[in-house]
Amino acid sequence: MAKITFNNKDSVFFTALKSDVDQYFKANNLKKTGNWNLYIKTLVLIPLAITLYLYLLFGNGPAVISLFACAILGFTFASIGFNVMHDACHGSFSSKKWVNEVMSLTLNALGGNAFIWKFKHNIIHHTYTNVDGIDDDIAKSPLMRQCASQPWVPAHRYQHIYVILVYAISSFAWVFLMDFNKYLNKRVYKTAMTRITPMDHFVFWLSKALYVVFYVVIPIQLLGASNWAIGFTVMHITMGLTLALVFQLAHVVEGASFEFAGGTDRCIENEWAIHQIKTTADFSAKNKLVSWLVGGLNFQIEHHLFPRISHVHYPAISELVKKNCEKFNLEYNYFPTVSSAIASHFRMMKELGQNPVVAGA
Repeated sequence: MAKITFNNKDSVFFTALKSDVDQYFKANNLKKTGNWNLYIKTLVLIPLAITLYLYLLFGNGPAVISLFACAILGFTFASIGFNVMHDACHGSFSSKKWVNEVMSLTLNALGGNAFIWKFKHNIIHHTYTNVDGIDDDIAKSPLMRQCASQPWVPAHRYQHIYVILVYAISSFAWVFLMDFNKYLNKRVYKTAMTRITPMDHFVFWLSKALYVVFYVVIPIQLLGASNWAIGFTVMHITMGLTLALVFQLAHVVEGASFEFAGGTDRCIENEWAIHQIKTTADFSAKNKLVSWLVGGLNFQIEHHLFPRISHVHYPAISELVKKNCEKFNLEYNYFPTVSSAIASHFRMMKELGQNPVVAGA
């Protein structure tokens, strides 16, 4: 695989921005990790998920209410991923390493695997954001064409329509297929994973087995196979759509740029931090409910620049990022609402679905 580097010799932008951010935390006597704003969310979301799970097993409510509870459970799982797991896996949930390690296992409780996710997300995606050929998040070809350097096939004409189905089944695929593919091949797309320790192996198989026990075996025993299948599907569709849409709005929208990792080594002309600015977008920053539910991932620019700072600090940091972007004449990609960001994503998917030869002509 080609080696991709960044032109970090004169990283004046990030030096200036980091100085401002460090000064902000020092002046306000704040830790960069989570605070009670995050811990209260944790104390709300995890008990809510447990309550919904128990209600679905023992509540014997009307079918319509139970299906609604399944959907809310799926959305709650996604929100736990955004708020608790995401900060923990980045080491920003707490200043205590063991707390981060424990809370990162909420991902395993949702059916995923923290070890694989950390390598895939923290190392690959955060370093090589939107670099076609390395970033696994945009490596969905030929099913989807998410940037201009990816090959086109006729089915892509309709991708802006059928991606809804792809997003809906994405968490099914993640839990039951993609994790196993990465684990067994010891690779994330084209990059070999770091050494998997005996404990990592043990946790992988134990958590996958427990997921099957708690989300398949026990519900089937108590509710019956058909009721379980319907509820499990509703839960995963809601979870998959929520997770996929929020993450797509960060990088596959109008204004975000892409790079291509070809067969030869190359150095991207920008410093790493400027690359993050150019490949990422924020949305709905003024909507406090959205920020609460998605764990600050609507401040994706700030997250990519400072992944080890908890999301609870991003609203304040965003002002410093905007100021420095203006100072260095960098475009700050932003959509004022969730709907405008979603519309941009689907416009982009439709545009990328057109035959590039015909479009070029």
